[in-house]
Amino acid sequence: MKVYWPLIAVTVLGVSVAFMFMDPAPPKEIRFAAGSPGGAYHAYAERYQRLLQEQGVKVDLLDTAGSVENLRLLDDGEADVALVQGGLASDRDREQLRSLGGLFPEPFWVFVRSDSDVRGFEDLRAKRFAIGGQGSGTRTLALQLQGEFGGTWPASSQLTPSGTAAADALLAGEVDAAAFAASLEAPYVEKLLRSPDVRLVPFPRAEALARRQDALSAVTLLRGVVDIGKDIPSTDVPLVAPVAQLAVRKDLHPAIEALLIDSAVAIHGDGSLLSAAGTWPNPDATDLPLSGQARRYYKNGPTFLRRYFSFGWANFLDRAWVLAIPLLTLLFPLVRAAPPIYRWRVRRKIYVWYKDIRELEGRGRSSPTKEERERILKELEDLQEEIGTVEVPLSYTDDLYRLRSHVEFVKQLVLNPKGAHPSAVLGT
Repeated sequence: MKVYWPLIAVTVLGVSVAFMFMDPAPPKEIRFAAGSPGGAYHAYAERYQRLLQEQGVKVDLLDTAGSVENLRLLDDGEADVALVQGGLASDRDREQLRSLGGLFPEPFWVFVRSDSDVRGFEDLRAKRFAIGGQGSGTRTLALQLQGEFGGTWPASSQLTPSGTAAADALLAGEVDAAAFAASLEAPYVEKLLRSPDVRLVPFPRAEALARRQDALSAVTLLRGVVDIGKDIPSTDVPLVAPVAQLAVRKDLHPAIEALLIDSAVAIHGDGSLLSAAGTWPNPDATDLPLSGQARRYYKNGPTFLRRYFSFGWANFLDRAWVLAIPLLTLLFPLVRAAPPIYRWRVRRKIYVWYKDIRELEGRGRSSPTKEERERILKELEDLQEEIGTVEVPLSYTDDLYRLRSHVEFVKQLVLNPKGAHPSAVLGT
């Protein structure tokens, strides 16, 4: 056994060193830039929060003005993950951030009062137009489209209400038009689509705008898709739509990235009124570089460990593979040594008695008196009783009975030092 102590010591050292080289554990808490409360981004962020917290990762939601602020928080290290509108990323963003894929199209909705004379986006130049606050993706996209249509757009008419506040202002007649870059599931969008007091402005040249703006795609809100019974909308409505994407800092732990993609599949994979099931998340619908973890996930799916283990166990096993080499270094010789060690332990139960037998034999041979020989015989009988309590596997019974016969031989030797013969006792 002494031979293995150096091996065990080296293995323990190897395991200790391996622990030093293990990948760091994923964080237990992340910060999610969630957009404005009541908005579609915030509602989605809350769903991500619930799914991640079920896996033991706490998610702190940060209320923001929208995509532009979300990107800034990611760049400055004040957030770890965010939903951001496509087409807003700068060179700095592409350097420091990574995408986990596009999640859903978020049409650019423009609503006006039902009695308005506005027929197209270009008719909004002189109107009180709520395009969202500073830092919102809606405002950025509205200004980009204003540039596409040209002409003069008075700054005084570019108002800052956004989300629910903008929808309420439009319904109250406080603004002439309101814009939103949001999913169809946004509560204020559905509210306006169903209201008889406002109507949706179409983009007849949506295909042309999508060709001119890489971040935009042309989508069609089909007749009746919101409500078949009430025929909402009453006609097909062409729209332009950027794609919302899941952006993360490039140093975010890969295990958290995989967990976020798992959540994205669960949240967005079933499709919507604007897209078929299985369309999202989409690794190609992004203007940020796709992370390496996301690229592997979309190519191969979840890892083997993630398919069969919880997030915590899968992550530990994935990190602990570096321990396999030192552990195998120990395991292989121990497996080889196990049978000999087992045999040695069993036989030791038998052979340990021979020291006493040899001692009693020596004393018996040199005992001059009958009384002393009787004491030795008594000790041999006691020894024989103790040996009778020894238990060994059936395959080692032969050795045990041989031990008993040797005790009997020594007894005969003590009784008749000159006449005892091993063959008479052992039956050979």
